[in-house]
Amino acid sequence: MKLLQTLQSGQAQNANKLAKECGVSRRTVFRDLETLRSAGIPVKLDDDSRRYFIPSSFFLPPTNFTAAEALSIIALASEVGDRKQLPFYEPARQAALKLESTLPGAMREELQSMTRNIQIRVGQTNPLAGQECVYQKIVDAIAKRRVLRMEYESLTEWETIKTKLRPYHLLFSRRSWYVIGQSSLHGEPRTFNLGRITSLQTMRQKFAAPKHFSLNGYLRNAWHLIPEPGRDHHVVVRFRPMVAQNVAEVVWHKTQELKFREDGSLEFHAHVSGLSEVAWWIMGYGDQAEVIKPMKLRRIVAGRVAKMYATYNGLAGR
Repeated sequence: MKLLQTLQSGQAQNANKLAKECGVSRRTVFRDLETLRSAGIPVKLDDDSRRYFIPSSFFLPPTNFTAAEALSIIALASEVGDRKQLPFYEPARQAALKLESTLPGAMREELQSMTRNIQIRVGQTNPLAGQECVYQKIVDAIAKRRVLRMEYESLTEWETIKTKLRPYHLLFSRRSWYVIGQSSLHGEPRTFNLGRITSLQTMRQKFAAPKHFSLNGYLRNAWHLIPEPGRDHHVVVRFRPMVAQNVAEVVWHKTQELKFREDGSLEFHAHVSGLSEVAWWIMGYGDQAEVIKPMKLRRIVAGRVAKMYATYNGLAGR
């Protein structure tokens, strides 16, 4: 129905505008509005503007799912939501249960049997227990372009900081949720982990989204989340044959290039905005990885190895 599609577009319209959009008379519009209400669709009228709309919180029930589509939604949402592998995904699990309840009995039993044999593991995550309110405030602030007053336990400043944040993006990456936005304290966009936000208040102050800001532009070629100032570095790491194939099987960075050598070792190439994060990744492979270049990265890794050696050296003779 054209009227329903127009109302669901998100912009309230008066009767004249609806009639013009749908190519019908005002009388037909009023008749169709009543038909929608009778079907349980909450068509509302703004008394001041005399415009009709459907609340954004209302969604029509899903229809015409294939068995494969239903299986994928139920398996993904149930596994991820029920096992708490990703924080704040409980609503997705509830949606999957609603979808499952609308399926024919035979298909529902078949899907339940199949999903019992499917398991998804996404690695260790920060459950962010008790931070649901923080997450929702950020979602609302992004949607309404509202400034947030935030207190944050910073690991770089080594203290609790206070700042006004203009939130641009929410990002789930690897283990946790992050909000990226303009920080009044730092005078530039920064990344904040939701798990370390200790206080968050929504202000009446509004902000305009910057036209040229993008998540990819902000992160540049950061290894993970923290781009560092200055030019990008061409990183070359040589992995010994024992781990070479394991490294090659994963896309670690969007710029990576892999070159296998005759002895079975692997040369890993990437262009990275900052070296601190990639250094930790390299150290995770211990003596099976060697930084070839840049020299600055070799020194960073060597320095951390030396400190590690000093920590464990006293245990060598025990």
